[in-house]
Amino acid sequence: MIGALARVLGSLVLVALAAAVAGVALGAWRLARYEQVDDPDALARKAGELAWMAQTARAASAPRPNVVVILFDDLGLGDLGATGGRLATPRLDALAAEGVVLEQYAAPAPVCTPSRAGLLTGRWPIRTTLAHVVFPSGHAIDRWQRVRGLPVRLPSDEITLAEALRAGGYATAAIGKWHLGDHAPSRPRDLGFDHWFGAYYSNDMAPFALWRNDEVVAPHPVDQTTLTPLYTDEAVRFIELHRNRRFFVYVAHNFPHVPLHATPAQRGRSEAGVYGDVVADLDRSTGEILDALERLGLADETLVVATSDNGPWFQGSARGLRGRKVEPFEGGLRVPFLARWPAGFAAGARLDAPTSGVDLFPTLLALAGVPLPRDRAIDGTDLGGLLAGGAALPERPLFYYAERELRAVRIGRWKRFERQGVAYAALTGLPFAPLFPQGPWLFDLARDPDESYDVHEREPDTFARLGGESERHRAEIGANPRGWR
Repeated sequence: MIGALARVLGSLVLVALAAAVAGVALGAWRLARYEQVDDPDALARKAGELAWMAQTARAASAPRPNVVVILFDDLGLGDLGATGGRLATPRLDALAAEGVVLEQYAAPAPVCTPSRAGLLTGRWPIRTTLAHVVFPSGHAIDRWQRVRGLPVRLPSDEITLAEALRAGGYATAAIGKWHLGDHAPSRPRDLGFDHWFGAYYSNDMAPFALWRNDEVVAPHPVDQTTLTPLYTDEAVRFIELHRNRRFFVYVAHNFPHVPLHATPAQRGRSEAGVYGDVVADLDRSTGEILDALERLGLADETLVVATSDNGPWFQGSARGLRGRKVEPFEGGLRVPFLARWPAGFAAGARLDAPTSGVDLFPTLLALAGVPLPRDRAIDGTDLGGLLAGGAALPERPLFYYAERELRAVRIGRWKRFERQGVAYAALTGLPFAPLFPQGPWLFDLARDPDESYDVHEREPDTFARLGGESERHRAEIGANPRGWR
């Protein structure tokens, strides 16, 4: 009896070992054969669309602003004085007072890579295929993504904001964090930026080096106390060199993402610790860019946008909203959005319309006189009328993803969550957070901004209407994942 049991157990062990060896072999085979290939038909259409956009933009006669987009990394809604925070941010607060604040602005995703993909393309990250965070080539997670057949860079058949504005005659620069792939054909200069200075990844990833176009100018490990001043100087230098033509400068800071590094001049001065020091550096950086525009006589004709890629992570304030970075609750996506254009926007407006990072693409193209590409779905809405005079936006759904999974949909004041796993680590004593299925939920964000009280049984019609929008969206993505037309 014991011998028979031993033989059975031995056989099971051999089967398990064989399965493990087969799994490793299959993974190695997939890794060796991995190649991310972009759609050749889409690439051909893209070339034609950019040529058509350039031809049409040349005929535009309306005044067009220069554009500076300042993107912070993991800055929370409650981290600026202008958005109800306690930190000292005088230059960003002044930018808000001189421009427009969107109170209900949500980043395209609660993590960095898909959020940047959505902002630069005007499309929900699921359409770009880059709905997850990418890692340096050769990193263990990068290898695992390749084994699974996931993309590791933004497909080059996407049309970026830089490519569209360059078609409209703008000089373009990307300064700071890229995080959309570290190799051709998806580097900044492959995707519409004339000039690039910065790092390919988050500042907690290695190797973390600084590049200027195609050359490493500061090898790993970079002294991160110098990052914010270096990015600021590079942005000012590009503006000075291109003062006599229209320009688009995308300044994507690495901070306040961890690890936190303040400049020596600021270190230890904030009552909020090193996080406050880092935010003070970012505020000062913004002021130096604004001062350069003023000194060059470009302030009135330049649209400056300051926002964040997602909500705060381990530190920072979501201003009482539920959730943080990674989570599809409002605290993970609702971030500051400040926009100043003295020649086009009235000062001091605070607007409550629900808006999204995917709206920046169509908004900036419209202001620049560049038509939208016709060969693909653009999910954003032109906010020009809203920003210039508070014009009402049409009702539309905003979608909240966690990687490729649709978690929630918002229309107006209502937000519906699908049934999903919610992390719960308390009292378990485990080193990880198990997921417990919860929901579905319906929250009234006008009365319940911190998403605390489910009212789906009280509002069955609204709950069903938002559920219908989720199903329609899933069906659309399922039938045409990339949104080609």
